[in-house]
Amino acid sequence: MTARQVLVVDDEVGIRELLHDILQDEGYQVRLAENAAEAREMRQQVRPDLVLLDIWMPDCDGISLLKEWGNGGLLTMPVVMMSGHGTIDTAVEATRIGAFDFLEKPIALQKLLKTVNAALKYGEQLPKSGMSLLSLGKGAVITELKQRLEQVSFSSAPLLLIGEKGCGAELCARFLHDEGTPWVTLTEYQRLAEAPIELLEQHAEGLIFIPEVVGLNKTEQRGLFLLITKAEKYSVRIVCATSHALPKLVEEGQFDSQLLQTLSATTLSIPSLDDHREDIPDLARAMALMMVETNEVSSYREFDIAALNALRNANWSGNLTQLDSVIRNLMQTSLGEKISLNDVHRVLEQFSAFNASAEQAAEALNGHQLPINLDLPLREARDAFERIYFEHHIAKVGKNMSRVAENVELERTHLYRKLKQLGIKTKG
Repeated sequence: MTARQVLVVDDEVGIRELLHDILQDEGYQVRLAENAAEAREMRQQVRPDLVLLDIWMPDCDGISLLKEWGNGGLLTMPVVMMSGHGTIDTAVEATRIGAFDFLEKPIALQKLLKTVNAALKYGEQLPKSGMSLLSLGKGAVITELKQRLEQVSFSSAPLLLIGEKGCGAELCARFLHDEGTPWVTLTEYQRLAEAPIELLEQHAEGLIFIPEVVGLNKTEQRGLFLLITKAEKYSVRIVCATSHALPKLVEEGQFDSQLLQTLSATTLSIPSLDDHREDIPDLARAMALMMVETNEVSSYREFDIAALNALRNANWSGNLTQLDSVIRNLMQTSLGEKISLNDVHRVLEQFSAFNASAEQAAEALNGHQLPINLDLPLREARDAFERIYFEHHIAKVGKNMSRVAENVELERTHLYRKLKQLGIKTKG
């Protein structure tokens, strides 16, 4: 088993070395930082299992660093504050922000080991960081979106989120979710038709998120309407999303007018990535860091300025979903210490090739050079169409199968079964 990693942050060399020797003798892997700047850099590289953080440091005090990590979604490990001038008020403030405990210097050996052991056990229960609304950026458009979401968070009314595919509807829905209460992303839409009340009972006092209401058939739309009308009784918040023009679908008879009227009571528009390009550098770093947090890569790799500029100026028709795929590719395939401009060009060109193939398939399906023999029996013609359809979606997201499942609105197991049936390979 890999040794637990403890980061000790203290400007006094004697304290650092003493804690290093004690903890190392106990079998821990210990890293040392003499100030907040070093601690900040180390935290960006890896996720320690525990941080022992001094409050009084010359460049930035420990409370401010704790707040910074909390606001940036990086407080995913237990932090124990240390101080030789501790007060009850300071300890209370640190705990309120998110510190696990508070140690007064000089620290007794038994007290130190007992606190470290308790903090590590607590840390095992903490979720690793992921993308959140806080990760979307600090630009004016996103700031306004957060303000509107905060405003509607006090209501229990159903909410309809409107925006392009991949723009972050689920992040907005999670912003409204109260920690510790039930959450479900509903993709098995037939449950709306079969057992809407059971859904409410199972997720009482929680939130039900429906990622695309256009995916519902008429019976499921009626089930969603019933779900909404009964949700208040079970204290359930219903959040729906769509990337389609629902009024037009109502005119065409494809969407229930009563359901649209109910959903239209509270709506929010989610900006596309093109609307807040200034946030792309921060988004890229956040996505890369998330891969470190979830152990998808062994260490963080910084982006050079030219690489960030190229990402900022690229075409992001797939919004956050497409950006996430590119960052994953860069983090996993780049060879240098930093991700360079050449790395970005290399990956973006690969995606451009995928998109070109996808566009050709789409053009063919729109009646130009249709690659299906219409003289085939219906079953064979349908299989031929489905091959083109799935190959289009696989190419569009660079073979990211979780994204394919999301875009075609199929469960992963069902998707793989279908691809196997059609003879479509997803690897190699």
